[in-house]
Amino acid sequence: MVMDKTQRLWQAALILSIITVVYNVFEGIFSTFFGYSDEALALFGFGVDSFVEVISGLGVGHMVIRLMRKGPAERDRFETLALRITGISFYILAAGLVAGAVLSIIFNRKPDTTLPGLIISLISIATMWALMLFKLHVGKKLNSDPIIADAHCTRTCLYLSFILLGSSLVYLIFKLPYVDSIGSLGIAVFAFLEGKEAMEKAANKSLSCSCGHDGKEEAC
Repeated sequence: MVMDKTQRLWQAALILSIITVVYNVFEGIFSTFFGYSDEALALFGFGVDSFVEVISGLGVGHMVIRLMRKGPAERDRFETLALRITGISFYILAAGLVAGAVLSIIFNRKPDTTLPGLIISLISIATMWALMLFKLHVGKKLNSDPIIADAHCTRTCLYLSFILLGSSLVYLIFKLPYVDSIGSLGIAVFAFLEGKEAMEKAANKSLSCSCGHDGKEEAC
């Protein structure tokens, strides 16, 4: 009976990882489309970040399947490769957002509207908050540090969503110049930090790394 309950929890962890990947695919599509159409750099960068999260999510899903079958062990080649690709992609995204923000300020470019960013950020906040809570619940029930760490990493997506929400709302109401560029710079900072974490995880085979932005060591 205990084994049955444990298997159900692992299946729940796998389903949550699949939901995360699928959601990020759609979020990335809509965000990049409307970000490009409306010349909203923060929303476009948010969408690209979602696509990078898909790569990371595939690594997490693979990890869950491996843990179900073999139990705790060092990362395999697939997980390490996914982390390295994720890290490099986040670094490229951060550099691109900084360059885009500087160019937007120099040439005084402004979004046509940030309403799509406002809507997408609200949906993302609700979705990521729910995913984080469910992952924490499952991780604690399984007493699995990697699953709990994944929940904490989902929290980063919440921060990004709040940045997008703030910049979109302020620009939509007050039409303040450079707000969208400032929002994109905020996303760039988190993208850089996520890239740094991914590279650290790839270098650390023991499923333990600095997964939180608060400097605390968490198993990943």
